[in-house]
Amino acid sequence: MLKWAFLLIVGGAALWGTIGIFVQGLYDLGFTPIEVVAIRVIVALLVMTVIVLVKSPRLMHVRVKHLPLFLGTGICSIVFFNWAYFTTIQEINLSVAAVLLYTGPAFVTILSRIFFKEWITIQKVVALGMTLIGCTLVIGLFPLHAEQLSFYGIIVGVGSGFGYALYSIFGKTASTHYSSMTITFYTFLFASLALLPTTNISLVIDRLNGIEGLLLALGLGTIPTVFAYLLYTAGLNQVESSKASIAATVEPVVATMIGVFIFQDQLTLWQGIGMLCVLLAVFIIQQRRPMKKGKLRDSIAS
Repeated sequence: MLKWAFLLIVGGAALWGTIGIFVQGLYDLGFTPIEVVAIRVIVALLVMTVIVLVKSPRLMHVRVKHLPLFLGTGICSIVFFNWAYFTTIQEINLSVAAVLLYTGPAFVTILSRIFFKEWITIQKVVALGMTLIGCTLVIGLFPLHAEQLSFYGIIVGVGSGFGYALYSIFGKTASTHYSSMTITFYTFLFASLALLPTTNISLVIDRLNGIEGLLLALGLGTIPTVFAYLLYTAGLNQVESSKASIAATVEPVVATMIGVFIFQDQLTLWQGIGMLCVLLAVFIIQQRRPMKKGKLRDSIAS
């Protein structure tokens, strides 16, 4: 079951990595970043509503006391990290923003220790280091010039990593009570409610009147959103949050390969090394070793 759970997580992350195909197409049609985010969450909500109604309307039933969990996944995570991520892109650049976003697994590891009592093991520390180095190389940040940075951009960028991490924390808690379908539905319900006041949705719909725009919007809301979050959330129920977030760093690897094969980007030696680092980290983190008495003393615990 654990191996299958990791496959679900990696599969979800791989689907996240396809997002550039749809986002770039919408950018080419003249949509702004925040409009693309709104399209993503609103289409995802519509798709999830259809899925839930067909599967079983009872999946919409949740307890009022659990609604803060979906405020956490939908607003504190999805809405906040997207805002912070795009702000960092504007303040610095895409490469730095992407690397700062992938500080998320470190936040998940720390928060999981606090809330779920997950051990911070040497295995996790090594894997975290490898994913951070790997993502830095894959995204092409190395070598970095100091003039690229701004204090505000760094703070907001780290904030995007924190927001990204919150989905694994709130989602893990919610998964003990609800299915991945229920969690994904309410995540995008609250995210949509938060974004609607900031977006002129009627104007966006008018500009989505062509086949290309509609297909791109539908693709964005389903493949790297609904399907990706369903897979990741289902796997999260069986795997420690910290390990799940580390495994999910295959996303930039998939995105890079899509860039090479679809957009004819050039793959550098450093990017190749970075991809190997990420894949090796995912291999390390999903290995299980028998835990003997006293073995926990070898773990790094706070």
